[in-house]
Amino acid sequence: MAESKQKLTHFDEKGRAKMVEVSAKADTLREAVAGGFVRVSKEALGLIKKGNLKKGDPLEVARIAGIMGAKRTHELIPLCHPLLLTNIEVNLNLTESGIEIESKVVCVGKTGVEMEALTAVSIAALTIYDMCKAVDKKMTIGDILLVKKTGGRSGKFERRAVKKQSDEK
Repeated sequence: MAESKQKLTHFDEKGRAKMVEVSAKADTLREAVAGGFVRVSKEALGLIKKGNLKKGDPLEVARIAGIMGAKRTHELIPLCHPLLLTNIEVNLNLTESGIEIESKVVCVGKTGVEMEALTAVSIAALTIYDMCKAVDKKMTIGDILLVKKTGGRSGKFERRAVKKQSDEK
């Protein structure tokens, strides 16, 4: 097995955790898109579609929660830098078996926004669970992944097509 030339950047030479020094890096436009899926019961989907959940509309609450989560990523993930985010979008789509979540986060800065996009999806998914748990305790959260990212020294990343849980029967 060939040894990777890359190394983990969040550890110093003594193996102690550290925040990555980014002062010398140039500001660039950075964007990340992440996705996820919450599998829910037919009963819960029906209630969501009809707007009959007692707690309110889980999709709109999850959208706001995802946006708030992205903005607070540096408070949740210990070694993330606080970033001046210039755009956060969280989109939710009902399917036959659940709810697809996609987030897009943008900034001009010295470090990427992948963690912010992933946090937005994660918090939105957890919010859907919270909003719907009275009706469906068997919900599952999955397929949380980075779809694409642009900007920075490592350049562009785009995931090839992934079979989503929503595609499974």
